[in-house]
Amino acid sequence: MDSAIATIALPAALAVIMLGLGLSLTVGDFVRLAALPGTVALVLGCQVLLLPLFAFGLVLLFQPPPALAVGMMLLAASPGGTTASLYSYLFRGNVALNISLTALNSVTAMVSLPLITNLSIAHFMGDGDTLGLQADKVLQVFAIILVPVAAGMLVRARAASFARRMERPVKAASVLVLFGVIAVAVFQERADLVDYLVAVGPMVLLFNVASLVIGYWAPRAVGTGRPEAIASCMEIGLHNTTLSLAIALSPALLDSTEIAIPSAVYGVLMFFTAAATGMLLNRRGAREDARTAGG
Repeated sequence: MDSAIATIALPAALAVIMLGLGLSLTVGDFVRLAALPGTVALVLGCQVLLLPLFAFGLVLLFQPPPALAVGMMLLAASPGGTTASLYSYLFRGNVALNISLTALNSVTAMVSLPLITNLSIAHFMGDGDTLGLQADKVLQVFAIILVPVAAGMLVRARAASFARRMERPVKAASVLVLFGVIAVAVFQERADLVDYLVAVGPMVLLFNVASLVIGYWAPRAVGTGRPEAIASCMEIGLHNTTLSLAIALSPALLDSTEIAIPSAVYGVLMFFTAAATGMLLNRRGAREDARTAGG
């Protein structure tokens, strides 16, 4: 990828997105998680443990080239993105829970994402000592996640009305930025695009669908309410691909367009699969409500 885009534009875009997350957060959002400890633990378990294990199984099944395998694991280790709150709102999920989970997931990812990425590089590329996210790079990941979120929360605490006005335009900008980054990555890899799609397309689609299914049915299986299950579905099913793209493409981190390909493909697919899932869940919910009312 063009060095100016990878070095300046992408980290700046990610900072804007994480700032937008911070603008929507208060300390109370973290406190609110204490009211649903079982749901929170289940979502985190799926996000941090189950999805990376499932992705690892898909990689072993499909046998993509090593860099694409690492990219798949980096994607699986990425936390939920801010887009999850938007989809949760559209399909009647518990948006407050989404906001809280995204914040907690982002904090958790500062540890789990570098760990899973480095293990994947060591396993698939055999260069764990020379590549990956060493201590200084891990600190950079911390910085691009934590500092903008903290800044946004500070603005929210000091100027709440301004923060609320800025939430919507920042979210819209984040979606446009994501599509722009993906478009540039795809354009620069256009010569190998068909090979990449064959190598990761079915694998990424299966992972995306499985993330959405697990996200909804795991909470429902233990009796969680429908709005909370929809929030979980979107949180687990919509990964922060801007973060994984930034880590893959940044010259200061992994500096690999090939590692970024699974995230780029996922970043396009997830908007359509999440919308289809949301519509199906709303129809199912309407039928359940009609049976309850009729009974």
